[in-house]
Amino acid sequence: MTSSTGSAVVVTGATGNVGTSVVRLLSEDPGVASVRGLARRVPDWAPPKTEWTGVDLASDDVDPTGLFQGADAVVHLAWAFQPTHDPAVTWRTNVLGSMRVFEAAAAAKVPVLVHASSVGAYSPGPKDHEVDESWPTHGWPDAAYCREKAYLERALDIFEREHPAVRVVRMRPAFLFKRESASEQRRIFGGRFLPGPVARPELLPFLPDIPGLRVQALHTDDAAEAYRLALRTDVRGAFNLAAEPAVDADLLGEMFGARPVRLPRTAARSAIAAAWNLRLLPASPHLFDAVLRLPLMDCTRARTELGWRPEHTATEVLQEFLQGLRAGNGEATAPMRGRKVG
Repeated sequence: MTSSTGSAVVVTGATGNVGTSVVRLLSEDPGVASVRGLARRVPDWAPPKTEWTGVDLASDDVDPTGLFQGADAVVHLAWAFQPTHDPAVTWRTNVLGSMRVFEAAAAAKVPVLVHASSVGAYSPGPKDHEVDESWPTHGWPDAAYCREKAYLERALDIFEREHPAVRVVRMRPAFLFKRESASEQRRIFGGRFLPGPVARPELLPFLPDIPGLRVQALHTDDAAEAYRLALRTDVRGAFNLAAEPAVDADLLGEMFGARPVRLPRTAARSAIAAAWNLRLLPASPHLFDAVLRLPLMDCTRARTELGWRPEHTATEVLQEFLQGLRAGNGEATAPMRGRKVG
């Protein structure tokens, strides 16, 4: 599938943050004949060459094999972040649902499977230099998100041995943002009633500088381009995806015109844990622990083998996202629907 001419692509989780960007790019690609978007709720959005199928891949009663028949590739993006208070639910959706997708792709004889892994799959690593795709992917065990992403890396190891004819690609992007994802991500991580307007420089006289809080970011559209290139290029294996520069308190302080103030890790975690236990904050303290330990990623392989270059810097990504947060931006899909609070 080197040229991908006239290819038929199935995208799971097609109405979310990454899915909407991937579907849009594929629908505009002359080498793609058709896109089938799978989602729990069919949207009103109608991009060219795209048909929608409403399906809950987490359901034990669903066998997606028939939906994959005749496809040249499956791009698996479906994922649930919530509820963080009931990890059995996310495990059933994310892990068991993903394994169902993998087996269905093999049963339907789909030649290419592109899976959305994450920087969250990586074991704790350095913050002062970057690591390549050979860094261990055992995740942070206390965080459900990392635990699930890491487990699926092992599941794919087995899948590749059992189905060598399937070309498997694993994308490991940094934290993904775009203007249209602002409302969805505010609800997922900050809560439904967190006011977007609080993300204004004049309201932040200082920024907490927490040891270990140095991460990478990427525009979702840039990640989608890497997915598109992976379909058109005869590659296998994992690809790190991130933009420069790394995001830390100094960078955020410059963006907000605020002074970084050192805050002990334990104090920050205690505040997050209290809010999470009171169900005021959806993001768990376990995910906070993981973020402080995630390694910085080297993206050389994506540049050399895919010819991929992000068009947005991490600074531009965050600026666009914050603008979307204040404006309550979204898209015409159920997960991405815009909503302004405050």
